[in-house]
Order: sequence, then C-alpha cells, then structure tokens
Amino acid sequence: MPTDDRGRTPQRTQRERKMTPLTFNHRLLTQEVRFGTGLAAVNVGQAVTSLGANRPMLITSAREESQARRITDGTGVAAVFTDVVMHVPREVAERARRVAADADVDALIAIGGGSTIGLAKAVALTSGLPIIAVPTTYAGSEATAVWGMTENRTKTTGTDTAVLPRVVVYDSDLLSTLPTGMTVASGLNALAHCVDSLWAPKADPINRAHALEGARLLRDGLVGLSAAHGAADEVGAAQEVASRELTLAGCYLAALSFSSAGAGLHHKICHVLGGTFNLPHAETHAIVLPHVLRFNAAAGDAAHVGRLAEVFGVEDAVDGLEELYERINAPRHLGEIGFTKDNIPEATEHIVAAAPKDNPVPVTEDAMTRLLMQAL
Repeated sequence: MPTDDRGRTPQRTQRERKMTPLTFNHRLLTQEVRFGTGLAAVNVGQAVTSLGANRPMLITSAREESQARRITDGTGVAAVFTDVVMHVPREVAERARRVAADADVDALIAIGGGSTIGLAKAVALTSGLPIIAVPTTYAGSEATAVWGMTENRTKTTGTDTAVLPRVVVYDSDLLSTLPTGMTVASGLNALAHCVDSLWAPKADPINRAHALEGARLLRDGLVGLSAAHGAADEVGAAQEVASRELTLAGCYLAALSFSSAGAGLHHKICHVLGGTFNLPHAETHAIVLPHVLRFNAAAGDAAHVGRLAEVFGVEDAVDGLEELYERINAPRHLGEIGFTKDNIPEATEHIVAAAPKDNPVPVTEDAMTRLLMQAL
C-alpha cells in the first residue's frame, strides 16, 4: 500500500472502503432448542435431567400456574414464583432473587411470555442459575442474551451470556389458547426483531439472513392463523397447528437475528414507551413497527428494503407490511393502549438520547415527534 512523504499509510477514502472485501465479526450463542407439539412436559423433564438439576424454581404467572405445574410435575420443583409484572420492575426481580436463594434452587424453569422469561433472566443475571425457557407467546426473549429491568420509569437493558436460556422448549399447544389479538401483537413483536435487525448496530449477512427467513415464516404463520381462526373442522385445526409451528420457528429466527444484531431504532423507541409510560410490550412493538420501517426505508437502502419486499411478495416493503397488517387486523394506534399527545415531548427526548448513532436516517426531535404523532 502506498505511503505519504512521512511514511504513513493514508486513510482509505469512503469509496475505497466500500470496495474492500466483506468484513464482520459474528458471535454464535450456545443453546439447545427442543421443538415439538405436545412434548413440553417430556422436553422440560429431559432438560432438567441434562442440566443435572434437582431443585428447580418455577417462574410463571398466576394465570398460567396450573398449566406450568402440570408441565413441571416430577421435576422436583423446590420453589414457585408467580408475581410476574410487565417490564420486570427491579423490586420484583429482587423478590424473585431472594426466593431463589432461600430455596437453594439449582435451575430456573420459566413458563410464560416475555415478562416471565425476562424475570428469570433478572434472577440468572446475579445468580448464574441456568434457565429452561418455555414460551407461551411469540416474544422471542428465550433466544437472546438480552435482559431488561425497569426502575423509576426508566427501562435499562443489557447483554450478558449468563441470562441466555440454556434450553428452550417450544410446544405449539401452549399457544393454542392465546387470544387472537395477543397472537397477532406477539407475532408482530417478533417480526419487529426481523425488521430492526436489518439496520441494527451489529447487522451482518448472517443475522440478516436469519431476519429475512424469520420474517417469511412469521408472515406465513400469522396469515395462516388468521385464516384458520374459528375453523371447527379437522382441516382448519390442522392448519392452525401448522401455522403456530411456522410462527414459533419464525419467532426463534427473529430472536436470533436480534440477539446478534443488537437493538436498532425500533426497539429503542419501544423500550422508552414501555418503560416510561408502562405501555403493553407486544402491542407497542406492533403499532410502532410500520412507522419505523417507513422512516428508515426513506434512506433508500434498496438492498435491505428490496429483500424485505421479496419476503412480502410485493415491490415495496412498506406496502407489503401494510397489506399484512390489514389481513391480520393488527393493532394500529398508541392512543388505544394508553399513550397520549401530552406524552410525546418526554418520549421524544428519551428516544433521541437512546437512538443508535448510525441509524440510516438522522433521529431528531422533530422526526420522532412526527413519527409518534402518526402512531398516536
């Protein structure tokens, strides 16, 4: 490489950097996935044995406790914690940690949605206890090393391999009674992981591939679930099971992409809205997603947006997402889940401070105000 008159290697120009070979670092997370409809109890039992655990702690919501106890019957559960709260308030995490320590447990079994698994992660963060995660929604927390806790109306997130569940047990039967509205919102929350990963801080070809295939499976699964809803015949029932399995598989790939790509603008916005204003997690992600996609698509990044459009089977990714929202009757308005116009200035201030510096479109207070007004 040529040097200047002082023997230094000159900095490459932007054009030269674009012409260099592809370079990236991608970290793979170690995790066992057990996938099978109707096999939750069997797979949880085998997972407990494989970890060498004898005194697991069951973490689940009061609403799901009966089902969770059936799944964990015979595993030697030494403690049960059911005080699951959205966004994992720090005081709840501290109580769960004390229960785990007092019972001298040697593993955590989390059966529930993102809040339940998030609480197990908060316990694992300080104890190092291994987690067996059994999702009952499409939240995706089970496949990431990301933890989050809320204190004083502020949600703090971080990444630590100690909180990555050692085993994930997927069973589509556990999602069969999930209300239709929550199914749609939760599935779109997973889709948000895919879309956000296209522009996230550590996006690379591997996590983009996971994201795009995850988006395809989620689209097919959610459309299939919408078509099968209410069907009483065997064909409809079989389609519903197959669609739930597609959605679960897509959910896992979505979470893999998010776990390695990091949180992009979409997640930064939703963490502010959820942590500061206590908005429901899945619905918030579902409502905000089309607005963030439209905002970032304006950067004209044809490669990423074009491949997402291919997933939706249309020429324009924004139009494709809108069509999907219409087909599955997705939630659309923040005003319907407790957010108000008066909340926008505070939200905007926090979002601008938290937004990734390399987002493809500049994140300004004016831009975020417009985005939130559109979502309102």
